[in-house]
Amino acid sequence: MLSEEERRLVLRKLLPQARRREVHPELRGWSWSDPPVAPAYEVPLGVSEVASRYCSRGRDLFLRRVEGVKVGPSGVMVEGRVLHDAVVEQWEAAVRLIYGTPVERVMERLDRGLAEVSVRVEVGLEGEALREVQRKVGLLAAFEHHRIVSRVGEVLARQPRVGASGLAALALPVAVELPLDGRLLGLSSHLRADGVTLFAPMVVDLKFGGRRDFHRLSTTGYAMVMESLHECPVDLGCVSYVGFEGERVRLERDIHLIDDEMRQWFLEERDERMRMVSEGIDPGRGEECPEWCGYRVACWG
Repeated sequence: MLSEEERRLVLRKLLPQARRREVHPELRGWSWSDPPVAPAYEVPLGVSEVASRYCSRGRDLFLRRVEGVKVGPSGVMVEGRVLHDAVVEQWEAAVRLIYGTPVERVMERLDRGLAEVSVRVEVGLEGEALREVQRKVGLLAAFEHHRIVSRVGEVLARQPRVGASGLAALALPVAVELPLDGRLLGLSSHLRADGVTLFAPMVVDLKFGGRRDFHRLSTTGYAMVMESLHECPVDLGCVSYVGFEGERVRLERDIHLIDDEMRQWFLEERDERMRMVSEGIDPGRGEECPEWCGYRVACWG
């Protein structure tokens, strides 16, 4: 849910810019049958496998898809997945409650129902690490709970005769965990976008770490897949960074254009990584290696 300032940024600046700087037709997702959008290899990759550049050379992908090296998720990865699930559970529970409750009772039922939502913290964490993730899950759930109830109450105040479908669309105008079939772009048939806004199409990706420039590749990939499926332009992306300061949730959004430059970058990464997997090319070790990467031992011994 965008703030009023962010909505003005989108409506008054970014959308007009997108209209003026029209994307070249050859770089739209619906041009999937022709170069450069048409894939050169039949190696279905996930958007994250194309977009992740934590390993600058993509050797983690080579080790996993070519060498068959299997590693478990690190603590950082487990924490990110649990926090992501906490947000999704709140939104999906809210939609279910709105559709399953008479409008005149929805505020009461929503407030009580969201407070009862629980998120399973995966095994593999214990001691202080487990307690810290549980604390963050509680903070994040309370944060989303308050925002959802406030937004629903605001819509009901303005539209007292709204039905369940209209209330859900107006108060929660984001489809979460949207399944997408990326085969027309040579990608996996089982993609899931974190979120897609309904009224001004914008792809949303949720991150629980530091800001990196390549994070925009994910929103670009999902946008192009949506264009390949529905043949409607998707020109905006939003990477939402969630952090914690003491007992507070910190939220920062990177709302950006999905322009020619971003599309070309995504296609170049896709083609390079497809070639690496298809031809079994070892790209060598990267210059930097995150401490949490499970492939460090395979790379460095």
